Amino acid sequence: MANVKLAVIYYSSTGTNYKLAQTAAEAAREAGAETRVLKVQELAPEEAIASNPAWKAHYEATKEVPVATPDDIVWADAIIFCTPTRFGNIASQMKQFLDTTGGIWFQGKTANKVVSAMASANNPNGGQEQTILQLYTTMYHWGAIVVAPGYTDPSIYTAGGNPYGTTVTVGNDGNIKEDAMDAVRHQAKRTVTVAEWIKKGQV
Repeated sequence: MANVKLAVIYYSSTGTNYKLAQTAAEAAREAGAETRVLKVQELAPEEAIASNPAWKAHYEATKEVPVATPDDIVWADAIIFCTPTRFGNIASQMKQFLDTTGGIWFQGKTANKVVSAMASANNPNGGQEQTILQLYTTMYHWGAIVVAPGYTDPSIYTAGGNPYGTTVTVGNDGNIKEDAMDAVRHQAKRTVTVAEWIKKGQV
Protein backbone atom coordinates (compact mmCIF):
# COMPACT_ATOMS: atom_id res chain seq x y z
CA MET A 1 0.00 0.00 0.00
CA ALA A 2 1.20 3.52 -0.84
CA ASN A 3 2.46 5.80 1.90
CA VAL A 4 0.17 8.30 3.58
CA LYS A 5 -0.08 11.56 1.63
CA LEU A 6 0.03 14.60 3.90
CA ALA A 7 -0.64 18.20 2.95
CA VAL A 8 0.65 20.78 5.45
CA ILE A 9 -1.29 23.95 4.68
CA TYR A 10 -0.33 27.18 6.41
CA TYR A 11 -0.68 30.92 6.50
CA SER A 12 2.21 32.96 7.88
CA SER A 13 2.90 36.67 7.72
CA THR A 14 6.28 36.81 9.44
CA GLY A 15 7.34 33.16 9.47
CA THR A 16 6.10 31.50 12.66
CA ASN A 17 3.53 29.22 11.07
CA TYR A 18 5.88 28.53 8.19
CA LYS A 19 8.32 27.14 10.78
CA LEU A 20 5.55 25.02 12.29
CA ALA A 21 4.60 23.73 8.83
CA GLN A 22 8.18 22.88 7.86
CA THR A 23 8.82 21.09 11.16
CA ALA A 24 5.58 19.12 10.87
CA ALA A 25 6.43 18.10 7.30
CA GLU A 26 9.92 16.94 8.30
CA ALA A 27 8.51 14.81 11.13
CA ALA A 28 5.86 13.37 8.82
CA ARG A 29 8.49 12.40 6.26
CA GLU A 30 10.45 10.67 9.03
CA ALA A 31 7.25 8.73 9.75
CA GLY A 32 7.09 7.62 6.11
CA ALA A 33 4.59 10.11 4.68
CA GLU A 34 4.71 11.77 1.28
CA THR A 35 4.33 15.46 2.06
CA ARG A 36 3.45 18.77 0.46
CA VAL A 37 4.01 22.10 2.22
CA LEU A 38 1.59 24.65 0.84
CA LYS A 39 0.70 28.23 1.70
CA VAL A 40 -2.71 29.79 1.29
CA GLN A 41 -3.05 32.81 -0.96
CA GLU A 42 -1.97 36.13 0.56
CA LEU A 43 -4.84 38.64 0.51
CA ALA A 44 -3.16 41.69 2.04
CA PRO A 45 -2.26 44.56 -0.31
CA GLU A 46 1.38 45.08 -1.21
CA GLU A 47 1.51 48.36 0.72
CA ALA A 48 0.43 46.64 3.94
CA ILE A 49 3.08 43.96 3.50
CA ALA A 50 5.74 46.54 2.71
CA SER A 51 4.91 48.51 5.87
CA ASN A 52 6.23 45.66 8.07
CA PRO A 53 9.86 44.69 7.34
CA ALA A 54 9.51 41.18 8.82
CA TRP A 55 6.33 40.53 6.83
CA LYS A 56 7.93 41.82 3.64
CA ALA A 57 11.06 39.70 4.17
CA HIS A 58 9.07 36.53 4.79
CA TYR A 59 6.78 37.24 1.83
CA GLU A 60 9.77 37.56 -0.48
CA ALA A 61 11.57 34.51 1.00
CA THR A 62 8.60 32.18 0.45
CA LYS A 63 7.46 33.26 -3.01
CA GLU A 64 8.36 29.84 -4.41
CA VAL A 65 6.19 27.90 -1.93
CA PRO A 66 3.20 26.50 -3.87
CA VAL A 67 -0.23 27.96 -3.15
CA ALA A 68 -2.77 25.45 -1.85
CA THR A 69 -5.79 24.54 -3.97
CA PRO A 70 -8.78 22.26 -3.36
CA ASP A 71 -7.00 19.67 -5.53
CA ASP A 72 -4.39 19.35 -2.77
CA ILE A 73 -7.14 18.40 -0.33
CA VAL A 74 -8.42 15.76 -2.75
CA TRP A 75 -4.86 14.40 -3.13
CA ALA A 76 -4.16 14.18 0.58
CA ASP A 77 -5.05 11.42 3.01
CA ALA A 78 -4.30 13.83 5.86
CA ILE A 79 -3.99 17.58 6.33
CA ILE A 80 -2.28 19.65 9.02
CA PHE A 81 -3.32 23.29 9.12
CA CYS A 82 -1.09 25.99 10.68
CA THR A 83 -2.55 29.44 11.23
CA PRO A 84 -1.98 32.53 13.35
CA THR A 85 -4.72 33.76 15.66
CA ARG A 86 -6.84 36.70 14.58
CA PHE A 87 -9.17 37.79 17.40
CA GLY A 88 -9.60 34.19 18.54
CA ASN A 89 -10.22 32.92 15.03
CA ILE A 90 -8.22 31.78 12.03
CA ALA A 91 -6.52 34.26 9.72
CA SER A 92 -8.72 35.61 6.93
CA GLN A 93 -6.34 34.14 4.36
CA MET A 94 -6.93 30.65 5.76
CA LYS A 95 -10.69 31.23 5.97
CA GLN A 96 -10.76 32.33 2.33
CA PHE A 97 -9.00 29.12 1.31
CA LEU A 98 -11.43 26.97 3.28
CA ASP A 99 -14.29 28.80 1.59
CA THR A 100 -12.99 27.61 -1.80
CA THR A 101 -13.49 23.95 -0.81
CA GLY A 102 -17.27 23.97 -1.15
CA GLY A 103 -17.13 22.20 -4.50
CA ILE A 104 -15.10 19.24 -3.27
CA TRP A 105 -17.16 19.12 -0.05
CA PHE A 106 -20.35 18.88 -2.11
CA GLN A 107 -18.85 15.96 -4.03
CA GLY A 108 -17.95 14.16 -0.78
CA LYS A 109 -14.22 14.56 -1.38
CA THR A 110 -13.47 16.04 2.04
CA ALA A 111 -15.07 13.17 3.93
CA ASN A 112 -12.82 10.95 6.04
CA LYS A 113 -9.73 13.10 5.58
CA VAL A 114 -7.56 12.99 8.70
CA VAL A 115 -7.07 16.54 9.96
CA SER A 116 -5.08 18.25 12.72
CA ALA A 117 -4.27 21.91 13.43
CA MET A 118 -1.70 24.20 15.03
CA ALA A 119 -1.81 27.91 15.86
CA SER A 120 0.22 30.84 17.17
CA ALA A 121 -0.22 34.20 18.87
CA ASN A 122 1.97 36.92 20.36
CA ASN A 123 0.89 36.35 23.95
CA PRO A 124 0.15 33.24 26.04
CA ASN A 125 -3.62 33.87 26.26
CA GLY A 126 -4.09 35.26 22.79
CA GLY A 127 -6.78 32.85 21.63
CA GLN A 128 -4.64 30.05 20.20
CA GLU A 129 -6.78 27.19 21.52
CA GLN A 130 -9.98 28.89 20.38
CA THR A 131 -8.46 29.35 16.92
CA ILE A 132 -7.88 25.61 16.59
CA LEU A 133 -11.40 24.82 17.79
CA GLN A 134 -12.85 27.30 15.27
CA LEU A 135 -10.95 25.57 12.47
CA TYR A 136 -12.14 22.15 13.65
CA THR A 137 -15.76 23.35 13.32
CA THR A 138 -15.20 23.54 9.56
CA MET A 139 -13.65 20.09 9.63
CA TYR A 140 -16.78 18.63 11.24
CA HIS A 141 -18.78 20.04 8.33
CA TRP A 142 -16.28 18.45 5.96
CA GLY A 143 -16.87 15.04 7.54
CA ALA A 144 -13.17 14.91 8.35
CA ILE A 145 -11.64 12.86 11.15
CA VAL A 146 -10.05 15.27 13.62
CA VAL A 147 -6.89 13.91 15.22
CA ALA A 148 -5.92 16.07 18.17
CA PRO A 149 -2.75 15.27 20.12
CA GLY A 150 -4.59 14.85 23.42
CA TYR A 151 -2.24 14.06 26.28
CA THR A 152 -0.38 11.35 24.41
CA ASP A 153 3.21 12.54 24.80
CA PRO A 154 5.33 14.29 27.47
CA SER A 155 5.74 17.29 25.14
CA ILE A 156 2.06 18.12 25.59
CA TYR A 157 2.72 18.99 29.23
CA THR A 158 5.42 21.53 28.42
CA ALA A 159 5.42 24.80 26.48
CA GLY A 160 3.53 24.49 23.22
CA GLY A 161 1.39 21.55 24.20
CA ASN A 162 -2.35 21.35 24.71
CA PRO A 163 -4.87 18.62 23.89
CA TYR A 164 -6.34 20.39 20.84
CA GLY A 165 -3.20 21.03 18.83
CA THR A 166 0.20 22.61 19.25
CA THR A 167 0.07 26.31 20.02
CA VAL A 168 3.04 28.62 20.31
CA THR A 169 3.64 32.04 21.78
CA VAL A 170 6.19 34.03 19.85
CA GLY A 171 7.83 37.15 21.21
CA ASN A 172 9.53 39.97 19.38
CA ASP A 173 12.60 37.80 18.76
CA GLY A 174 10.54 35.43 16.60
CA ASN A 175 11.94 32.34 18.33
CA ILE A 176 9.90 29.22 19.11
CA LYS A 177 10.93 27.15 22.13
CA GLU A 178 12.35 23.72 21.31
CA ASP A 179 9.89 21.90 23.58
CA ALA A 180 7.09 23.43 21.52
CA MET A 181 8.72 22.03 18.39
CA ASP A 182 8.77 18.61 20.05
CA ALA A 183 5.00 18.93 20.40
CA VAL A 184 4.79 19.80 16.68
CA ARG A 185 6.79 16.69 15.77
CA HIS A 186 4.66 14.45 17.97
CA GLN A 187 1.43 15.85 16.55
CA ALA A 188 2.61 15.37 12.96
CA LYS A 189 3.67 11.77 13.57
CA ARG A 190 0.40 11.01 15.38
CA THR A 191 -1.57 12.44 12.45
CA VAL A 192 0.33 10.28 9.98
CA THR A 193 -0.06 7.18 12.16
CA VAL A 194 -3.83 7.55 12.42
CA ALA A 195 -4.10 8.26 8.70
CA GLU A 196 -2.13 5.08 8.04
CA TRP A 197 -4.50 3.05 10.23
CA ILE A 198 -7.47 4.40 8.30
CA LYS A 199 -5.82 3.88 4.92
CA LYS A 200 -5.11 0.26 5.84
CA GLY A 201 -8.61 -0.25 7.20
CA GLN A 202 -7.36 -0.91 10.73
CA VAL A 203 -9.97 1.30 12.40
